[in-house]
Amino acid sequence: MSDRDLRYAVRALHELGAVRLDGDAVTLTAQGMHGMRRLTGDAAPGDAVLQLKISLLGISDPPVWRRLLVPAGIRLDRLHDLIQAAVGWHGYHVRAFSAGGVDYGLPDPELGFRDERETPLRSVIAKQGDRMRYTYDFGDHWEHEILVEKVLSAEPGAHYPICVGGSGAHPPEDCGGTWGYASLRETLADPHHDDHDEMLDWLGLDRADQFDAAAFDVDETNAAL
Repeated sequence: MSDRDLRYAVRALHELGAVRLDGDAVTLTAQGMHGMRRLTGDAAPGDAVLQLKISLLGISDPPVWRRLLVPAGIRLDRLHDLIQAAVGWHGYHVRAFSAGGVDYGLPDPELGFRDERETPLRSVIAKQGDRMRYTYDFGDHWEHEILVEKVLSAEPGAHYPICVGGSGAHPPEDCGGTWGYASLRETLADPHHDDHDEMLDWLGLDRADQFDAAAFDVDETNAAL
């Protein structure tokens, strides 16, 4: 856009009551904030918030899960971003949400996904007990179960998403799925293994005891969110 286009757009938003102009400063009005919340799916006080338990399947020692409070109106592409932030992955692999026989993801003529960018979470799961699957990295095939544990109301002054609990560190990205992760842990536990030093280098660690499969910090997770 040119500067002229931008000035025209800002003036139009001002006339609609969405922004306030003060010299060169542009700020959102209450109406503008409401519009932004509607666009992004953020929760206003009283809106539905879902308590989700997101569990990584196939790993039980220790179990790996996160409990998040998220606005029911967020789109599935944003939920993908939240999950990635909560577990410390980077989000560059193909993913899909699955529920009721329908797969949601980025549009792809071969995969036939329904567009996750146009799908609010509440249109897929909305009630206590509802479940769906989230699969990340079709090579490593990390499968997660997403369970609606509770339906809450957004509280005044609260900011969502929030992580309120969890367990276990998510496996390193690209480690080969559940089988590869088990092999990685066995290799790290055996200092005489042929690949021990190579795995330390790959993880960027100096010692095997720096890798803690049980590590979870709710404050660090919320900072990432």
